[in-house]
Amino acid sequence: MSSPYALPAEPLAPPLTAVAPPAVAIETVASGFTHPWAVAFLPDGTLLLTERPGRLVHFDPRRGQRHTVTGGPPVFAQGQGGLLDLVLAPDFATNRTLYFCFAEPVGSTHARTAVARAVMTPDNRALTDVRILFRQEPPLPGELHFGCRLLFEPDGKALLVTLGERYQARNEAQNLTNHLGKTVRIDPENGAGLMGRFWQERCQRGDRNACHAQPEIFTWGHRNVQGAIWHPGANQSWIVEHGPQGGDELNRLTPGGNYGWPHYTYGEEYGGGPIGEGKVHPTPYQPPLIHWTPSIAPSGMAFLASDRYGVEWQGAVLVGSLKFGEVRWLQTVCDRVLHEAILPVGARVRDVRVGSDGLVYLLTDEANGKLLRLTPQPAEKP
Repeated sequence: MSSPYALPAEPLAPPLTAVAPPAVAIETVASGFTHPWAVAFLPDGTLLLTERPGRLVHFDPRRGQRHTVTGGPPVFAQGQGGLLDLVLAPDFATNRTLYFCFAEPVGSTHARTAVARAVMTPDNRALTDVRILFRQEPPLPGELHFGCRLLFEPDGKALLVTLGERYQARNEAQNLTNHLGKTVRIDPENGAGLMGRFWQERCQRGDRNACHAQPEIFTWGHRNVQGAIWHPGANQSWIVEHGPQGGDELNRLTPGGNYGWPHYTYGEEYGGGPIGEGKVHPTPYQPPLIHWTPSIAPSGMAFLASDRYGVEWQGAVLVGSLKFGEVRWLQTVCDRVLHEAILPVGARVRDVRVGSDGLVYLLTDEANGKLLRLTPQPAEKP
């Protein structure tokens, strides 16, 4: 069996060693959401959910009550665009600040990924002090590949944003003068890029590409990143991104790393045919930690710090699958993925989050989208 992690000169062939998923019951907490994209857990036990058409919903699961939160900016709600990811500031309990990522309309035909910061009113009914912190450049026509996952680094001083290459501009993922096919690292207070000195030092060492790099760019050579976590065991951020007809990737992010798209990929053109120069990522391109071929269409992603599903699953990475309607449970140790379990859900899984109770929650991407909870079940006696 092949290694469960990729080396620079070694192609990876899935599947990983298959194991049984934890015993869980899949409970419906609420339904009736319109293509929900992200969920956040507030300190008072209530929830915020984004709906792709452009609504931010406050939901109280104890009372079954919900309402639309007002005050958000216009969104480009076409195709894969709309109101997408949402995270609370690390100090939300004291300042009620949150961040959201969305497809922003530019004129009548173009759009781009944007990130906003806002303050929630005490009654959870409106956003105030809405400020756009970051806008992807350049805006383009089209409805695909916005990326749009948000991730705070552990100290709360940097915010990572994933950016798609908008599908038709895939070669621009290798161009450091724009934001297409990149992850960016910004100051959550003012949106300033935090990588300027890094690229200046590379430039001074003779890397000509680095001399023109945008100061926000953290990594490059991505296609469409749809999930992001901080992995404390590996002490780094991990992401999942869609490949083209195969080659979905789980990547660990290294500052300044180039992840190869579209030069190196395990996927192929829609309808068949190779892309780029090959599958194996030669130095200095970063190989995926694992890849899925055929594609699972990975989306939301979570790190399981709790032991609610047994100590053997503590430290697992969970990845939602849009294509197969399931959750992939990845057993990890430090920066290795050892085993994979598949939990069928029966609907497109858009987001995966761990609640304050240590349990896993899912959002299903449907016109009648659901918030699901995975409740541990006692092991069957032999």
